[in-house]
Amino acid sequence: MKSTGIVRRLDELGRITLPIELRRTLGVGERDSLEIFVDGDKIVLTKYEPADIFTGEKNELYDFCGKKVSKDSIIQMAKIAGVIE
Repeated sequence: MKSTGIVRRLDELGRITLPIELRRTLGVGERDSLEIFVDGDKIVLTKYEPADIFTGEKNELYDFCGKKVSKDSIIQMAKIAGVIE
């Protein structure tokens, strides 16, 4: 990992502010969703990208009942259901 040299303190509600330079560099805009991961003793933030609920695939996504499903998953389910061969 590359150090930015930027240090921020948590406020009384446990929040931090991401500097505008980082947000611009990483393409994170106002109200964008960030995903939070833990890697050992590190907290990792990544810009959230929706993915297929079954496979995690991020290509050709369709919204179904508020969930993201890829074209490949839809085809596989259609085969299982006997709709297509």
